[in-house]
Amino acid sequence: MSENEKVGMTTTQVDGKTDVRPGEDVRELVFSRIIDAPRALVFRAWTDPVHFARWWGPHGMTNPICDIDLRPGGAFRIVMQDEAGGQYPVSGTYIEIAEPERLVITLAATDHPPEWHDQLNQYLPHDSAEPALQQTWTVTFEEHGGGKTRLTIVDRFATGADRDGAMKLGHVEGVSQSLERLAALTESQ
Repeated sequence: MSENEKVGMTTTQVDGKTDVRPGEDVRELVFSRIIDAPRALVFRAWTDPVHFARWWGPHGMTNPICDIDLRPGGAFRIVMQDEAGGQYPVSGTYIEIAEPERLVITLAATDHPPEWHDQLNQYLPHDSAEPALQQTWTVTFEEHGGGKTRLTIVDRFATGADRDGAMKLGHVEGVSQSLERLAALTESQ
């Protein structure tokens, strides 16, 4: 039995429009969604801080801080804020930028509140040497005919245990909700 089978990973549709499946590696999740907007616009929504701040994060989150240094080796930082004022910073680095086809970025949730880490750590082995939720996302933007875009995210965690812990904490739902917000933003323009 594969690790994906052990945690019940199959291809599923989370919100009726976002497909989620295990990757080729036990550390990966793959998200895919057709967005009814041109590829250049969807790419810009990922790389322009004004657009990025409008859709990143699960429902109910706002992003009062969004800094992007769009170049290979450049950093980004976005601070998600929930309705109660709790803040959840995410930072990362651009590894590859191939406009409008592909982005490769690192993401880290190391600056999330201690309570969030406590929740995550209950799902992780205690001997984990890597900080929680270090990820690399490979995001591809493919033309899908009729002005649509197939967006695919290969989300690679440091370990399979990190992936599984993030899933138990609602990562799949959070990413899917972000993609709903991205679709709503780009499809309205």
